[in-house]
Amino acid sequence: MTATEWITDIALVLVVFRQLREGRLDRKTFLVPLGIVAFVAYSYLDSVPTDGNDLPLIAALAGVGAALGVAGGVFTRIRALGGHLMIKAGAVSAVLWVLGMGARMGFQVWVEHGGGADDVARFSIAHHITTDQAWVAAFVLMAVTEVVTRVATIHLRSRTRARSLTPAAPVAPVLDRTA
Repeated sequence: MTATEWITDIALVLVVFRQLREGRLDRKTFLVPLGIVAFVAYSYLDSVPTDGNDLPLIAALAGVGAALGVAGGVFTRIRALGGHLMIKAGAVSAVLWVLGMGARMGFQVWVEHGGGADDVARFSIAHHITTDQAWVAAFVLMAVTEVVTRVATIHLRSRTRARSLTPAAPVAPVLDRTA
């Protein structure tokens, strides 16, 4: 793994660790993780291979990313405090986030330094995965979908919670004409 890969992976992990402390939900909550995965996608996603079983591999890992992201967003606490929304990642959310990030990092380290390249090559041949770019695309899209679905889930939950913050419109008094 390159220094840039380590930095971006660690930055994504730190995004959630920062949210272990409760803080105000603002644009930065959404823009920082989306900016990081946009950089990762731009840097590493050259193409999305479609030969053989490349797309099923990519779809499966993107689906895992989406499931982890939605679950992480659901297990993030959002509450109102002083007219503002506060956010705090729960333990389950943090564990899911680290699990997803750790799986990708672990796989990459195993393939590059742990002797896993031959195992992955044999698996790829047996399952008609045509190139190593399919693995790259699958793991990059897993990260992107995990971040996007987590952020989207938090956004949807915050919109619902924000509606409860806005005061209801005053009700006009009813005039009693029977008197």
